[in-house]
Parts: sequence; structure tokens; C-alpha cells
Amino acid sequence: MLIGEYKGKLTEKNRIAIPKKFRVKLEDKIYITRGYERCLIVLDENRWNNLIKNIEIKPFLNRSVRDTKRFILGGAEEINWDSQGRFVIPESLTTYAEIEKEVIFVGISDWLEVWDNQKWETKLADLTESAGEIAERLADNN
Repeated sequence: MLIGEYKGKLTEKNRIAIPKKFRVKLEDKIYITRGYERCLIVLDENRWNNLIKNIEIKPFLNRSVRDTKRFILGGAEEINWDSQGRFVIPESLTTYAEIEKEVIFVGISDWLEVWDNQKWETKLADLTESAGEIAERLADNN
């Protein structure tokens, strides 16, 4: 399970290292793609295949399914990383996520989110403010 928050820094050439706590739980082949709220999502091959299966079981005729495929798959890249977990984030993805220099890796059970530090601070403040409401909405859906 991927959990926790860890800081990282993007180099001038968009190179970054996945924190060791996460690297040891990921397989060798990883994928990176657009996430929601302007973050990036990192998954290893097994988790990536599970995500694809969940998308593929939905009917192609549904517009939301097609748009999800465009958003998630259209922006995806297979990534090669070195023994220290370093890899280059494609420029199109750093532009999408508006990543400047400092990033936060957030473990969300089955995937990692990569956030620009300022964007994560804003998102976390919003989550902190509305945590009670979110819990109530989840409880109402059961």
C-alpha cells in the first residue's frame, strides 16, 4: 500500500526521484499520467493494468468513458527509472500540473500523486476545511 507524503525537487531538466519508501513498493515498470485537480498520477505496471481494466469494462458508447480514456490514457507515458528512482517527467505533464520546482508525492493506496508544492498546500487546506462535510457525504452514499 502506498501511503504518506514526501517532498521532492524537480531539476532543470524535469528529473525527479521517487522517494525510497514508495520505490520499494513499486514494480520496475511505471507509468505517469494526468491526474485530477492538476496533479500527476504514478502507477506501476500491475496497478496500471488494474486501472485500465476498470476503464475498459465501461461501455465505449458512454461519453464520460471516452473522455476518461482521452484524459488518462492520452496523457500517459511509460517511464524508465534508474536504481535511485530518478526519471524525467515529460514536459507536457509538468506543464499540465504546473510543477515549478518543489513537489509533494502523496501515496493514495494504489497510486502516487505528484503535486506542485504550492498546489498541494492549497488542496490540503481545502481538504482540511471540508473534511467533516466530505465524511458526511460519504456516509450518506452508503
